[in-house]
Amino acid sequence: MLIRQLDTSDSGFAVAFADLCARNLELDTGVDRTVAEIVDRVRDEGDEALFEFTRRFDGLDLEKTGIEVEENEIDAAVAALSATQLADLELAVERITAYHQRQLRQSWFDDHEAGVLLGQKITPLERVGIYVPGGKAAYPSSVLMNALPARVAGVGEIIMVSPAAAGYTPAVLAAARLAGVDRIFRIGGAQAVAALAYGTASVPAVDKIVGPGNIYVALAKRRVFGQVGIDMVAGPSEIMVVADESADPVFIAADLLSQAEHDELAAVVLVTPSAVLLQQVMNQLGEQLSRLSRREIAEKSLAGQSALVLTADLDEALDLANRFAAEHLELAVADPLLALSSIRNAGAVFLGHSTPEALGDYLAGPNHVLPTAGTARFSSPLSVDDFLKKSSVLSFSPAALARYGRSVTALAALEGLEAHGRAVSLRLEKESGD
Repeated sequence: MLIRQLDTSDSGFAVAFADLCARNLELDTGVDRTVAEIVDRVRDEGDEALFEFTRRFDGLDLEKTGIEVEENEIDAAVAALSATQLADLELAVERITAYHQRQLRQSWFDDHEAGVLLGQKITPLERVGIYVPGGKAAYPSSVLMNALPARVAGVGEIIMVSPAAAGYTPAVLAAARLAGVDRIFRIGGAQAVAALAYGTASVPAVDKIVGPGNIYVALAKRRVFGQVGIDMVAGPSEIMVVADESADPVFIAADLLSQAEHDELAAVVLVTPSAVLLQQVMNQLGEQLSRLSRREIAEKSLAGQSALVLTADLDEALDLANRFAAEHLELAVADPLLALSSIRNAGAVFLGHSTPEALGDYLAGPNHVLPTAGTARFSSPLSVDDFLKKSSVLSFSPAALARYGRSVTALAALEGLEAHGRAVSLRLEKESGD
């Protein structure tokens, strides 16, 4: 079976769909223990452990290659790209930057009430680390999506880490230059996350770590949370397509495979009320899969946490979409804007037949670092907000304090916090005595 088929009318559907929503990705306790050891050793031993783990896992001797990428290497990478390739990257930079500039918040202050100033001060983070995956593919798009919102936010220094066992493609280094990355280190995995969190002699500690990675990276980010901020604990890629009879099965199959080729654990799901479309998509998956260079990866994805789901009607399909809470949700229907009004849970929503998920991966503008594994129920895409801190600001004049002082002391008494009330009452007594 290429991919399992589910029907909402079947008696076992509820259990099968619940399994699909769970993504069936229980954490491997053995991996968690390994990550704990790596993080603890890098924290305690610094560069010595970092260099050792890089030799062991990436086969890279940082004492020979140098841990940091030099400017002349980046210059050579930019020069190695054709004019067209460079122009394509620059177009992506322009569009992603413009989108994220719309998210930028400003500090605000309100003094409309006599004697009272209230506000919020917005401050960019001083230094952030961005993790760019490597190994199975090169991801210049991930460089742009992680670095550009940080740059728009005004972050002081952007540190990039990425596995470098096979070296970096020119596109990855060029993307880093165009996105304003300040420093690049040839490290990856849990050891890179630990180095960013705690700092070593070679790698500076950061305030926040963002960017997707494998299970080792995800667990390491979760482990160092609190020492530093993180964006999210990202899981494998996923896509759900809600389609009706107006959809083209060739396009739908292509969109499903665009995520299946990412990772053997990627989840791809079609939900449709059309039995004819479902069968056509099944046929297309087999035909298009045979031509994929990453066929083996995609096949495992389709056979794993993936499904074609037949529903009674479109409303039921949209309800399932909210329950699944997909990272990427395509609404390949005749009236996508109407369907959008029913969507509550999704990382990114792609409307209509001419908006493939791949468009969002590269240069549409919105960020492609998205909540996975159902976390779109309560979290959001990476944004400029992830790189900003908000500080509350308040100032009361003596007269303003007097207006509210009795209520404050009364509320403090309700909680049995005598010193809280006294901090206000002493000021009131002094003011009345003067």
